[in-house]
Amino acid sequence: MLTSITDGILCCLTGKTGSGVVLPVESSASTDGFEFVEVKPGRVLRVRHIIPEQPPKPDPEPSSDQDQEQNQEQSPDQKNEKKQKQEEEESTVEEGGSTVHCKRKITVYRNGQLVIENLGDVLHSEILQCQNGDVEPCTTLEVELSDYSSAAANVAVTPDPKPTPLPPPTSAGNGSAVAGQQKPAPPPRRKRRKPKRTVLIDSERKISSCKGTDTDVALFFVHGVGGSLDIWGSQLDFFSRLGYEVIAPDLAGHGASTAPQIAAAYTFYALAEDLRAIFKRYARKRNILIGHSYGVSFCTFLAHEYPEQVHKVVMINGGGPTALEPSLCSIFQLPSCVLHCLSPCLAWSFLKAGFARQGSKEKQLLREGNAFNVSPFVLRAMMSGQYWPEGDEVYHAELTVPILLVHGMYDKFVPMDEDQRMAEILLFAFLKVIEEGSHMVMMECPETVNTLLHEFFLWEPDTSKKNTTTAKTLTVTNHNAAALESAQVPKANKPLNK
Repeated sequence: MLTSITDGILCCLTGKTGSGVVLPVESSASTDGFEFVEVKPGRVLRVRHIIPEQPPKPDPEPSSDQDQEQNQEQSPDQKNEKKQKQEEEESTVEEGGSTVHCKRKITVYRNGQLVIENLGDVLHSEILQCQNGDVEPCTTLEVELSDYSSAAANVAVTPDPKPTPLPPPTSAGNGSAVAGQQKPAPPPRRKRRKPKRTVLIDSERKISSCKGTDTDVALFFVHGVGGSLDIWGSQLDFFSRLGYEVIAPDLAGHGASTAPQIAAAYTFYALAEDLRAIFKRYARKRNILIGHSYGVSFCTFLAHEYPEQVHKVVMINGGGPTALEPSLCSIFQLPSCVLHCLSPCLAWSFLKAGFARQGSKEKQLLREGNAFNVSPFVLRAMMSGQYWPEGDEVYHAELTVPILLVHGMYDKFVPMDEDQRMAEILLFAFLKVIEEGSHMVMMECPETVNTLLHEFFLWEPDTSKKNTTTAKTLTVTNHNAAALESAQVPKANKPLNK
């Protein structure tokens, strides 16, 4: 600690940022799956890219003499048609999956109220006995924009436009109407409001199981502020052994990527363009994005920009669906030399808040994961550059991709309310809480996280009962409690598995 304080004083006197600049290391050459990709001139990112060896395809059986004669008699057009049919049949067999109707109406009013009407299919799923989303009827969600005090938003079914009138009260004796009884006043008519903005989503999405043997599947892992691709070590090894192609980049200034000495290089938009270049370079037909903390915002950005290529998304301790805006009253607004002096305290506070336990094992994980090992200049620029006004509730509500939310119970950076609100806003979301984990849950509980992620990759929706469910939801429009009990409609499960 004394050495860091001395370096900080010298840094203040000389006006330099010290020796904490992150540069590519020589030992991270293009071996063991590491690559260096130049996304822009002078901007190089380290990427770990593992392509597992696929088993060789069996040789086709030799055709008989009669088949060879028939092939010779066919014209080139007939041969091309036959080849196209074979390719379509193979792709159908490989992909499989179910097609769901994604339809929702998003209305934003001038008073800050957001109304989301889910009008599409209903999904039935079970992920690790987590019945989130099972038998969830078409509902109307009303929330206040950026109001976390009402995290448990009001979810209500559409009211019946013609409610059954109540019978007039009768006397206890002869059953005649009470004299002078006034009729109940009709309910006040709601003033018709003009929406500020209306977004209508009406599309179909095919969701299928993504196996490690599928050659058209790629997994992208994106870390957050102060991390590196090394925090995904357990996940990269686990899924590469299962046959998945995995891609994990180091953000600019992190890990072994270059660290430009200009603050504009660490804004959200600059980093998002870097990841766009990485995604376009390695993307397959079906891509799954896994983000942690700040990396969740970049996964959301890519899923919104490339809805046809992004098949599923995993958000680990990513926070709520709010627009990013840097805090002006943060310790990271201090000069870089001061942050350099405080680096031991910052590292200890990160260890205390990022892990549920602060033992020697967690310290070793922190060192092995190369987490929070960035220069003070990069750390300050990253925290100041988190400005993304487009990523609000409406932006997240427009996503039609299935999303798995993973939250560590003891996370001190991201409150539980934020992930709950994210689950309410998203169309297809499953929230899973890991009781033993904190902010760095993928390093604390790697086996649990790997199993959960793998089951989500293999999951595909069951739409076999969607017609039956739609018929039942029509009976829920009646507010009469007796009618609800007689209909025996199953209640929708809550979006959170506590």
